[in-house]
Amino acid sequence: MTKIETFALTFALSLSLAACGGAANTNSAAATAAAGAESVDGSMGAESSDTGNETAGTAGDSADAFPSFEGQDLDGNPVDSATLFSNNAVTVVNFWFTTCKPCVGELPDLEALHQELAKKGGTVIGINAFTLDGSTKDTNEAKSVLEQQGVTYPNIWFASNSDAGLFTAGLYAFPTTYVVDRNGRIVGDPIVGGISSDAQMKKLNALIDQALS
Repeated sequence: MTKIETFALTFALSLSLAACGGAANTNSAAATAAAGAESVDGSMGAESSDTGNETAGTAGDSADAFPSFEGQDLDGNPVDSATLFSNNAVTVVNFWFTTCKPCVGELPDLEALHQELAKKGGTVIGINAFTLDGSTKDTNEAKSVLEQQGVTYPNIWFASNSDAGLFTAGLYAFPTTYVVDRNGRIVGDPIVGGISSDAQMKKLNALIDQALS
């Protein structure tokens, strides 16, 4: 075996080992998403640094509209995508799940961003993959984590077999963050991995500015 072949094999094995295997959940969409997640820039369960960030795509093209949905927030209030997006100049959509350490770790930064966006007519919303279909147990656990982290921005769920639910199941890494404009269209590429680093936050703010322009 040549040195190049050996390196390629080692690299492939390292990627497979980087996938988190501890995020199984009875919710089919969450389990599908968790099973395929890779630790890109400290995403889902990884302890890596913020170097070498990638913003590779996930489910959907950056020119697409965000999948429509009708669901509820974690307090049971109805929410739908058309109203949500049209009522905000920009919406930052953060996909996460309860046992994902990088996801939980960035919640205070997302809350701070939410407070800044509110001054510009925008918002952050969270979508916890474990809460799809409205499981009471998973919803309560998510609410507990959000409360502990001081989060006030809305978190929502919808049916796992809806277009938005299938979109969530297609994500391969958590956390993943999208920017959506007032017309419900995805702006640019998603931010894969935590937003806490200067580099990631710079990318996110550039997308927000683009949505607001």
